[in-house]
Amino acid sequence: MSKVQINRFKSSIHTYSLPEKFTFPFHYQPHPLCELAVTELQAYLSEQMDWQHDFGIDVTSDNAIGKMFGVLLVQDESGELGYLSGFSGKVAGQNHLLGFVPPVFDMLEEQGFFKRDLAVITQLGERIEQLESEPKLEQFQNRLNEEQLLFETAIKDHRLKMVEAKKIRKAQRVDGKQSLDESSFTQLNEQLNKQSIELKNKLRDLNSYWEQRLATVRAPLLELTYELDGLKEQRKSASIALQNKLFEQYQFLNSSGEQATLKDLFASTVQQIPPAGAGECAAPKLLQYAFSHDLKPLALAEFWWGASPKSEVRKHKQFYAACLGKCQPILTHMLAGMEVDDNPLLDNPAADKSIQIIYEDDVMVIINKPSGLLSVPGKDIEDSVYFRMKLAYPNADSPLIVHRLDMSTSGLMVIALTKKAHKQLQRQFIERTVSKRYIALLDGTLGDDEGVIVLPLRVDLDDRPRQLVCYEYGRAAETRWQVINREDGKTRVYFYPKTGRTHQLRVHSAHIKGLNTPIVGDDLYGNTADRLHLHAELLRLTHPDTHQEHTFQVDPEF
Repeated sequence: MSKVQINRFKSSIHTYSLPEKFTFPFHYQPHPLCELAVTELQAYLSEQMDWQHDFGIDVTSDNAIGKMFGVLLVQDESGELGYLSGFSGKVAGQNHLLGFVPPVFDMLEEQGFFKRDLAVITQLGERIEQLESEPKLEQFQNRLNEEQLLFETAIKDHRLKMVEAKKIRKAQRVDGKQSLDESSFTQLNEQLNKQSIELKNKLRDLNSYWEQRLATVRAPLLELTYELDGLKEQRKSASIALQNKLFEQYQFLNSSGEQATLKDLFASTVQQIPPAGAGECAAPKLLQYAFSHDLKPLALAEFWWGASPKSEVRKHKQFYAACLGKCQPILTHMLAGMEVDDNPLLDNPAADKSIQIIYEDDVMVIINKPSGLLSVPGKDIEDSVYFRMKLAYPNADSPLIVHRLDMSTSGLMVIALTKKAHKQLQRQFIERTVSKRYIALLDGTLGDDEGVIVLPLRVDLDDRPRQLVCYEYGRAAETRWQVINREDGKTRVYFYPKTGRTHQLRVHSAHIKGLNTPIVGDDLYGNTADRLHLHAELLRLTHPDTHQEHTFQVDPEF
């Protein structure tokens, strides 16, 4: 492939200032020059006729595949500015497209080892499938199962006979001892012992007979499964060898010219083995090209183009941070030695915010949690509702936290001051007898006035804490919603969650099968703003001591 040319900006950039540091790729606001580069790239994607890919933008299609694209602001050796363009994975069935940076390693190269070794694995798979669909395999297995059942029945019946015979012999010995002389009793005892030995020998012979019979029936099955098991082991070994060979081919540079393979970079992670698709994302491809061609990276931005996947929340043209599971080990190496923006996730946005006490007695406290404050201590930030309540109520003999709100969500939380209250209040949440109502401002106008969203959720293992819609492994999640009003292209709604899954209201709002309208300020599933416009406004529960129903309500600040 020919060298990718740096894209020069079509409009004047004289009024723009350069970034002071490189973008922190896992949480950022795009630099204005990156936004300009993205505008130009999106214009090209809208107009180009060089290749065809079904992004699902204009027409809904079952085959539509949206893609993550990225731009990297760079400076060449002469100091001239421009940007590189890249995409994640393949586009139009290719990983080489004119005007975009190439992959770090080209798996699709016709003469490369990947296609050759994959063809061998595919052939093994086809032979395995052929053997597994062989009618005789099922016939032999069924015959063996039948014989095994007959064997177990025969042994069970004989053992029952032995138990009954033992009872009879015992009774005969008792009677004989009372009615027979010593010589006759000795003779009887010898006869009874002989009967016991005969039954034990019969059991031995029965086991031997059935072992031979089962071996005869098992032989043709073993002949088939021996080849099948060998092929499966061969395929497994070939797959592992190919995977390791691939890991070695993905070699990533950094600004110091140091190289590291995928295997090296993921060796110290929890999973140790790189996840599928690692190294194929836009960000590492863009940086790799820059480092390989003596270009200085200045800033990065990635955006989604096309229809959203069925499980994730991805909005057309929206900016997204790099994923943690696949990209964090790679980008940490690639950005080593560079001046990078501080990680904003290490800052405590609630450091200067206070908790408002709504209600307090000897056994429980109702608080209004500010947006930005964690419910419990996090990995990097200790400040939390738990931390502050522990300081405020040092004599409380309770875990304190009964339920949680997301860090970005404000609103009502109940704190238990005694173990008894904690147990009773927690049971109410588990049994769903607590009434909760949230207010949210959505970034768009809803057509309907009310409805119910049922979308099961699970964590995105490659990008925690982001959640996915998953019908196979997800936990049930249900939300009832109702429009309050519509204002300036936005919609204010009530949410009544039946379940309390992580990010439930945020995903149910943003997902294409939910309201398809993210909450204002949702930096994970929508666009950033001054805060997440989601507030736990009403809480109705039974007092753990008096058993009287209490209702608490606090208006949102937005």
